[in-house]
Amino acid sequence: MKRIRTVTFHLLLAFVVLGSCFAARTQAQTPSPSPAPSATPAAPANPFAPQPAPPLPAGMTGSDVNDPRAKLSPGMYDAGEAAMGIKHIMLLKKPGAFELGSNDPNDPKVNKTLTTVIGVADPSKMPGATKLVLAGLAFANSDLAFQGNHLFLGNFYGVNIYDISNPAKTSLLTSMICPGGQGDVSVYKNLMFMSVEMTNGRVDCGVQGFPPTPPPAAGQQNQNQLPAAQKDRFRGVRIFDIADVKNPKQVAAVQTCRGSHTHTLVVDPNDKDNVYIYVSGTSFVRQDEELPGCSGGTPDKNPNTALFRIDVIKVPLAAPQNAQVVSSPRIFSDPQTGALNALNNAGTHGPNGLTKPSDTNQCHDITVYSAIGLAAGACSGNGILLDIKDPVHPKRLDAVNDPNYSYWHSASFSNDGTKVVFTDEWGGGLGARCRANDPNKWGADALFHLKNNKLTFASYYKMPAAQGDSENCVAHNGSLVPVPGRDIEVQAWYQGGISVMDFTDADHPVEIAYFDRGPIDPKMLVLAGDWSAYWYNGQIYASEIARGLDIFELTPTKFLTQNEIDAAKAVRLLQFNVQNQEKIEWPRQLVVAKAYVDQLERSQGLPADQIASLRNAIQSAETSHMNRRELAKLKSLAPSLEKSATMTKGSADSNRLQALAEILKQPAH
Repeated sequence: MKRIRTVTFHLLLAFVVLGSCFAARTQAQTPSPSPAPSATPAAPANPFAPQPAPPLPAGMTGSDVNDPRAKLSPGMYDAGEAAMGIKHIMLLKKPGAFELGSNDPNDPKVNKTLTTVIGVADPSKMPGATKLVLAGLAFANSDLAFQGNHLFLGNFYGVNIYDISNPAKTSLLTSMICPGGQGDVSVYKNLMFMSVEMTNGRVDCGVQGFPPTPPPAAGQQNQNQLPAAQKDRFRGVRIFDIADVKNPKQVAAVQTCRGSHTHTLVVDPNDKDNVYIYVSGTSFVRQDEELPGCSGGTPDKNPNTALFRIDVIKVPLAAPQNAQVVSSPRIFSDPQTGALNALNNAGTHGPNGLTKPSDTNQCHDITVYSAIGLAAGACSGNGILLDIKDPVHPKRLDAVNDPNYSYWHSASFSNDGTKVVFTDEWGGGLGARCRANDPNKWGADALFHLKNNKLTFASYYKMPAAQGDSENCVAHNGSLVPVPGRDIEVQAWYQGGISVMDFTDADHPVEIAYFDRGPIDPKMLVLAGDWSAYWYNGQIYASEIARGLDIFELTPTKFLTQNEIDAAKAVRLLQFNVQNQEKIEWPRQLVVAKAYVDQLERSQGLPADQIASLRNAIQSAETSHMNRRELAKLKSLAPSLEKSATMTKGSADSNRLQALAEILKQPAH
């Protein structure tokens, strides 16, 4: 992990190898160890030991200690739970092969995991708690993808594929062991793609890893030592044929200089023969001896540096084995001066105030929205907007930064493309960042208006409930919930659980549902919580890092009606990769019309008598099985709705009225 203040060479190497999702934006929480009073070297400190939050900075507001989620009882599978507007259907525990299987830091399996998977030469030098955190990361669940009745759950150790044809009886179809971290997955037709960044990844998916890099000689501090070059090492994007979903077969493995921390599937509407993969690598650059053509360094010293770029892989659908890198766009450059390092974070919050600006040389995640020809890149120090009409050569249109943001992590568009939600993974996923004294502008979402290819800041949103010192909590991955007439996102917050945010009014986002568990351990930070929480065909699925796969459904509250939930369930997708955002189209069903009516009642967008008339007419049409006379009554109501749409003050209600009128003119049978 980058920029973490480490206490031994071995721990530093483990962090560097792991890359940046847990990357160590943890300077503020990791103190240097005090010198030992004698000549005997001090035992290394545990960088994951809970640290009390410092006082709130002036003018900042912290999290709510009175929220029901603030003081839940701890436990692995018996932790206390709190929920509002969400029903927990089930938890499927991880398969045995994807569990560390021990809470004893001296267990041989723990030490073997650290040497083989993480690459630590001598785990005995580590504090026990640190050993358990890093060894647990080797089996951490990561991102999700969906296709038909199948769910693909990535893991640092491989992938698990589930049958979700009956969500309440979800079952494991197959497990594929293939270590290499981070294991992010996406699917397209008969292909599955997987990100690999850690140095234990092998071309053949072998579990033996490589010999650990030996520590430096006594008296030396070679902290920049890279793992020895290996001809069989793989870091990049794996491609599998999943025509037989129970038996994935690797058909290609495309190497990249920094590996693939995450990747984005890009479907070009004008190219039916290929798909494209945007590769975001966040780790160190491999040496030329391992992958020819790779070299790092600053642009002034090395204009060919593998930093300050992304990679684009072209995948021929008829011959995926021929997939290859076809471009490496310099999306951080200044097109006028040619400088590769034209973007920076403008400084960010640190333990001693605002830090100096640092260059942006990587993207953590990129969300493409091909229907509007744009992508939103969450790129460490910046949020950026890209033109992707030519997917091989994306071009930067705009960039923003924010001193309240530490590490721009992921992004989502509103369905109409007028808003973008960026997340800040402050603390890298290994820090407690939702405590009472943690500012609610740090580790939060930043919402932007998008107009004329320019981003304009609107507001912040952070899960409101206070969490404990041992609960890693920060903004992470989420997706839209397809409720018509509203912009709603369900989002994972690690051990902060799941929060559902309404950002229809981007200047005033509000929480409308949540689910949370207590910490696994109240005295030690154990890597756990929800990595991703996504809506897919009626349910919310969450990748729980330590426990397994969670499945939820939304329930009606004053913030969300059953009609709105049913209208969201009317949207059915054949496949879903959240970073490849698809435009949501609602069917012209009366349940969608009823959702709009509920919203107009909530917002007082129509008088009560007109709301009642609409409901009666819709009910009569449904009861009559859509006979001609009742359909004619519905159609007769449309003109007045269209007239009201031109007179209402709010754009949200205007859009709802127009959409409602269109359905009433010709509802689907």
